[in-house]
Formats: sequence, structure tokens, C-alpha cells
Amino acid sequence: MRRPLLSVWIAALAMSLAATARAEVKLPAVIDSHMVLQRERPLPIWGWADPGEEVTVTLDAQKASATADDKGRWMVTLKPVKADGKPHTMTIAGKNKIVLDDILIGEVWLGSGQSNMQWSINQSQKREEHTAAADRPLIRLFNVPLVQNSKPADDVKAKWAVCSPKTVGSFSAVLYHFGARLHKDLDVPVGLINASWGGSRIEPWIVEEKTSGGMYNGMIAPVSPFALRGITWYQGESNVGEGMKYRDKMESLIKGWRRVWGANLPFYHVQIAPFSGYKLDMLPPLWEAQVASLKIPGTGMVVCTDLVDNIKDIHPGNKQPYGDRLALWALARDYGKKDLVHSGPLYKGMKVEGNKIRVAFAHAGGGLQARDDQPLTEFEIAGKDGKFVPAEATIDGKTVVVHAAGVAEPAQVRFGWRNTANPNLMNRAGLPASPFRSLNWQGGTAEQ
Repeated sequence: MRRPLLSVWIAALAMSLAATARAEVKLPAVIDSHMVLQRERPLPIWGWADPGEEVTVTLDAQKASATADDKGRWMVTLKPVKADGKPHTMTIAGKNKIVLDDILIGEVWLGSGQSNMQWSINQSQKREEHTAAADRPLIRLFNVPLVQNSKPADDVKAKWAVCSPKTVGSFSAVLYHFGARLHKDLDVPVGLINASWGGSRIEPWIVEEKTSGGMYNGMIAPVSPFALRGITWYQGESNVGEGMKYRDKMESLIKGWRRVWGANLPFYHVQIAPFSGYKLDMLPPLWEAQVASLKIPGTGMVVCTDLVDNIKDIHPGNKQPYGDRLALWALARDYGKKDLVHSGPLYKGMKVEGNKIRVAFAHAGGGLQARDDQPLTEFEIAGKDGKFVPAEATIDGKTVVVHAAGVAEPAQVRFGWRNTANPNLMNRAGLPASPFRSLNWQGGTAEQ
């Protein structure tokens, strides 16, 4: 007789505990103590509670309330706040109360892509030096675990960490160096969200009208619409061979993420590095697609043909200049550093002048130069027969004049057009020129 009574009591207790659990206001992992809130932007704060439960969020003098919908989800949007360098406290109260502390106000960026974005400080060159210098408590790190989902997930298992020699080692090196440069130049707190997966193609990151990619669902959806300043992206190695199709996928990715966040967030990407492991001539068309992505408003691109230390390794070891160059785009485009040269030279157009071709560049940065004070390399020229030969190239202001013996009537020119290119043309700010071909070039010709 006791067992039925015991069973009834256990069932009642389970129901009581479940009801109690449902009554608790809950927050997503990205909204927690030690986070950075994006300054000067509306601040969505969301979570879960019982359907119909009223939840109130308090930040300093601000207070906003919302009622959980029939699925238990609620959201408030706090008014923009300014960075002040001080820690803040946020209270979220419904049937229970959550107090978040050590919250900073500053700049928040998301970094995503494949292994070269995922590559950690511990895996990179100068790791001891960078780790020792990482005592930067005003930088906060949020590392999204590798998860794929069939539908957009509500949450992830992650926590904000204060940047220190103990916490920085497993974090994205490119994103960390990007954030460290912003922190140094802007003197405000910086929050960094890393959601990247080695070996991933671009497709799993794309938001569709119908079925979204598993990596978007598992790693991006759970942190949206947390207020951001912008996005950095380093991916493409797994899509080499697709040529201009990659540009269309980039547009789908960018527009989809902007739609999810409800804002035209800046999107800055790295043009992937030279590598000997690709099939012959498969990489340059992807470079062209990445340049063509600059036609999408609010985008920027880092060129890194000069940074490869081992052409047989798809993972360049020194990640700091990648982060620095991404930061140049943000500083120039988003933080008012208008006079800062932030891009390497990009092909603008060509003009035949007798037996020579004059090549014009955008982002010449006050003039062009050779990286090593040697004659320019990696230029080739062809006549109407389309047969390329190595060309002599000479800098003339913001243009380069190329010619080759035996080519009396040149028709086209190309630069760095091979998988293992390591050209030496750069602008006076030390940023390298992107590879190009003049024939049927789709990368654009304007000051992007």
C-alpha cells in the first residue's frame, strides 16, 4: 500500500519542482556578468519566464518591463548608453531576481569563419609574448562552442571571461588582436564573441528563408540580437574552386546576418592567404570573388599575401597583423579615423599606351612602393593571343606601368595570379596590393 502513495508523492514533487523551475526568469548565456554592452546603440535584453509573467530589467537609472509571450519568451530594449570605464550592475526581476555585475560599456564585435579565425593564441606564433601581455581586464571574451543544430537554438553553453593570461590562450588569435588594437586606439572596453569552426564551408553559416545552416543555427542564432558594432570574417579556404559563386554566398551571409540583427552591421573579411595545397590556379578566382564582395555596402577586406611564412601551411602562424589590419577598417570606417589608410591597393583599371599598359589602383595610400625596395614582382602581360609572359613593372605615382619584350601590342595584364603568389607591391602605409586580372575582372573598380 505504501508504494502507490510513494509514487503519487514523487509524481507530485516532480510536478512541483517543474513548476518552480518554469517560474524562474532565465537569461541566455551571452547576457551575463562580465559582459560588455555596446555603447550608443539600443540594447536588446531577453530571456524566458512563465507565459504571462512580467519581467523588469534595471540598468543604472533605466528600467524597462515586458511580459513573457505564450512560449515564455520576453524581451526589452534599453536605451543607448555611453562608455564610462566603470563596472555596472543589471537586475532582472520577475518571480525571482537575477543580479549581473561587472558589466562594462564599450565596443562589441563578433568574429566568425573557419580555422584561421578559430586558430587560438596557444596555436600561434609568439604565444608566450601575447599571453604575458594579455592582462587586459577591460577586454572580455565569449567563446561559442562548436555546435550544429537543425533549427535556430535558443542558447549556448558559454560564459564571458575577463581577458587575462589565464583566459586568452584558447581564444581566437585574429579576433583577440583585432580587439586589442581597438582597445588601445579607442581606450574603451571591448567585448569579443568568437563563433568559428575549422574546416567549415560558408554554407552552414548562412541564414535562409527556409532552412538555415547548422552552424548559424547552433552558434550564431543563440547570440542574436545581442547588440554589436560589427562582424569580422575569415573563411573561404573550404570554398576554393567556386570562383564568383562565393561572392553570391557572401552576399547571402551578410544580408542574412544583418536581417537577424535588424541593423546594417559593418562586415570586414580577410582575403585568404596563398597556399601551395590548392589545385592549380584555383585560388585566384576566389580572391576575385572576395574583392567583388566589397561591392556590398558596409564591407571591407584585408589582403595578406605578404604574411605567409610557410606556403605549405594553410594556417599562417603570425595572426597579429591580420587582427591589426581588420582593426584598420573599423577605425577608419566606424570610429572616425578618416585619414587612416586602411586598405591595400585594389585594381581600378588599365590603359594601353603603345607597347605598355598603365595600371591604376584605388587605395594607393599616398603612393605605391615595393615592400623590399626591389623591382616589382608578379606582374604578367599578354597580347591578343592571351599568352602571358613575365613583365617589367615600374611605379609611376599611383599607377604601375608594365611592359615585356616581345609583346608589342599588349591587351591584358595580371598580378599575383597564382596560388603561391608573394608579390611585393604595396602602398606607403605598408599594406599589400590584392591580386587581379584585367580580363573580365569582376572585382570592381571604385574606391570601395
